[in-house]
Amino acid sequence: MTTLVDRPHTALLVIDVQNGVVAEAYERDAVIARIVALVEKARAEGVPVVWVQHSGDGLAIGSDAWAIVPDLALDEAEALVQKLHGDAFEGTELEAVLAGAGVGCLVVAGAQTDACVRSTIHGAFTRGYDVTLVADAHTTEDQTAWGSPPPAAVIAHTNLYWRFQSAPGRTARVVETEDVSFSGS
Repeated sequence: MTTLVDRPHTALLVIDVQNGVVAEAYERDAVIARIVALVEKARAEGVPVVWVQHSGDGLAIGSDAWAIVPDLALDEAEALVQKLHGDAFEGTELEAVLAGAGVGCLVVAGAQTDACVRSTIHGAFTRGYDVTLVADAHTTEDQTAWGSPPPAAVIAHTNLYWRFQSAPGRTARVVETEDVSFSGS
């Protein structure tokens, strides 16, 4: 039900699953395994997979920390969007990539829940996209030393409040990996 005209397709958006971003992430291996499953499912169904890769903040271009985790193999035909800001739409070609593929619905997974994932799902929603957050396929690291709740609480809270987002002509959803339907997103 996206508000974007002539954009009936869905894409899987994988945000910042990079060595330096997820090195200390909560339930790292399980979350990455679920993202691998989502990527495989999207590819099998002919759904575009769009990768987002952050630079800066200890993620120097070309460094090991900057690299996408080895568990996730990018296909040459898939879009890779480089970004410098939390919201993957800001200062990038993400909107053009999605428009070119007729995408109006996003299924989102990745890291970090309380930074780039939140920024991007809000950015997408305000731009007119339907946004499905995959509840068990996003993660963050422990930032309790800086006053944040524990990672499990950050993830649970994000899943909770995203279920209740609303705006005219747009849909916000939260589903588990096993319940992702790219045709009904």
